[in-house]
Amino acid sequence: MLKDVKVENVVASVTLSMDIPLEKMAMSLVNTEYNPEQFPGLVLRLKHIGITALVFSSGKLVCTGAKSAEMVKVGVKEILKELKKIGLTTKKEPEITIQNMVASGNIHMKLNLNKLAFKLPNAEYAPETFPGLVYKVPDSHITFLLFGTGRIVCTGAKNEKEVEEAVKDLKKKIQEVIK
Repeated sequence: MLKDVKVENVVASVTLSMDIPLEKMAMSLVNTEYNPEQFPGLVLRLKHIGITALVFSSGKLVCTGAKSAEMVKVGVKEILKELKKIGLTTKKEPEITIQNMVASGNIHMKLNLNKLAFKLPNAEYAPETFPGLVYKVPDSHITFLLFGTGRIVCTGAKNEKEVEEAVKDLKKKIQEVIK
């Protein structure tokens, strides 16, 4: 991974291939919130590792808060331990799909956002509503937020290699358009 850019959050969907009794979970486990009138899923917080999971009765989960794909796997193992406490075990290996990685950092370049807004394709800059430039990478699912200080946020990547390549390409493209 790049030295000055790090993953801040990984969002993953998980399929456990089993039904989950959310009410039983909510009554048995202290680290849960469940209010089916407001939201159909149960919120499970694994504070010790910084992961929160939305758990649905269908056995589908959405995990957030991990700092790496490996940490997502650790989180899923912890969730399975929680389910074991209420007598549930999965017969199949959980299917984990990384949906989004959010990374932030510094590219160590002062950026003229007005100039970049005109020179980068798919760039949007409205400083009166948001201080950053939104740059949607052409032919990609990756979007950057660029700030005049050189700070960036990268979203939409599916793995760390994709983040790294996108940041390298971004730096190259910025250097091309500011000449």
